[in-house]
Amino acid sequence: MSDTRFSPPVTTPRSPEEETGGPAQTGARWPLPEEAFWSEEADPHWMAPGELTEPQPAVKDDKPPAKGPATADEPAQAAEERRPRQRPKATAKATAKATAKATTDDTAQQQPEPKQEPQPPKRKRDPYLDNVKFVLIALVVVGHSLVPTLSADSSRALYIFIYTFHMPLFVLISGYLSRNFWNSNAKTNKLVDTFLVPYVIVEVGYALLRVSVGQKWSLTIIDPAWLNWYLLALLFWRLSTPVWKRMKYPIPVAIAVYLLAGFSQIEGDFSMDRFFGLMPFFVIGLVMQPEHFEMLNRRWIKIVSLLTVLGAAAVAIYVAPRAPLDPFYFKASFQDLHLSWYMGLALRAGLLVCALAMCFAILALVPRGETWFSDLGTRTLYCYLLHGIPVLVAKEMGWLEFPWLFGPLGVLAIASSAFALAIVLCLPETRTVFKWVLEPRLTWLYRRPSRS
Repeated sequence: MSDTRFSPPVTTPRSPEEETGGPAQTGARWPLPEEAFWSEEADPHWMAPGELTEPQPAVKDDKPPAKGPATADEPAQAAEERRPRQRPKATAKATAKATAKATTDDTAQQQPEPKQEPQPPKRKRDPYLDNVKFVLIALVVVGHSLVPTLSADSSRALYIFIYTFHMPLFVLISGYLSRNFWNSNAKTNKLVDTFLVPYVIVEVGYALLRVSVGQKWSLTIIDPAWLNWYLLALLFWRLSTPVWKRMKYPIPVAIAVYLLAGFSQIEGDFSMDRFFGLMPFFVIGLVMQPEHFEMLNRRWIKIVSLLTVLGAAAVAIYVAPRAPLDPFYFKASFQDLHLSWYMGLALRAGLLVCALAMCFAILALVPRGETWFSDLGTRTLYCYLLHGIPVLVAKEMGWLEFPWLFGPLGVLAIASSAFALAIVLCLPETRTVFKWVLEPRLTWLYRRPSRS
């Protein structure tokens, strides 16, 4: 489904044999059978005007025909009987209609009914991407829960390992799922239903939550609070989708914008810093096709991916005591990082390569079939927007600052608890309770599409 290239020029129509479907096509073709075009050649019961399906049967006469004209000596009755008998016109027409009807009924009984084209099977949801999304949302909860213990090297190492790829891969999957976003009115309406309305509700909700735990009231709609940045960034990425789909080389352009953005101190208003910092991952997902995911399903690629993940974990453990955390948020400028322009470009380029390597490694290792957490991956929005409430309460109450949590066992305990929280927030019962808030149905707000 190649949506990233511009529309091709009009060319000579190809034959149906040449127009075969492929992975780059967005929908299957269902040609009508020849019997559907009702014409003289296709109608088995068709006949020309005035033509009967069988010839008119001859009328029998009991007496032999006369050899000559009647004479005056013959009786009038005999002369009349010698004449050929002719049926009345009304009777002849009725016989013709009855014969035609009988022949048509016989032909209809003998002619088998044309087989109807089988309906295309309903498209089943692919569990693979749902598996990926649940793994990523669980890592989001774990990462946010580790913040109070980042002074410990073990917690810091896991934090760096997670932040190297988990949000870049989330953005990449979002780009892949945005390829046909503008082809549907219902999906376009979700720009308001799924992003703007929940964004305002969550902003107000977290402002009230901060006040309830003793913090000052602060509400700035244009500056997203904490995890709410993703809703605005994804909104602007999807608004920019038509531009990327019209470009010949969208990925090099996105990477160039990502590198050059480091020269500017972009503020966090409207999530613009994250918009430019994670832009390449969205565009790469936007141009990816299903066959690219299939390429990652090879055995040797899985082996390389496993080695990549293990190597990244070892590097995270090694650099944890001395590495700053700001570069892993993909938003800081070169000046904020206290780097020269060439060191800043090298750092951004290196982070991009490492993040992409980890993204493809995780995509290769995640199970592709139905798993126990496939259904949970369909409700990651609820986990993302709601997990901040228990995490923020635990931080403010000091539940994540016990001394025994600053070590490997503490990291394991926090990660396990966060994983369990992710499962609970992805359950269908959670969606039932919060659907009216996070997925409002605003059908009254939109015009119905015309039926012309």
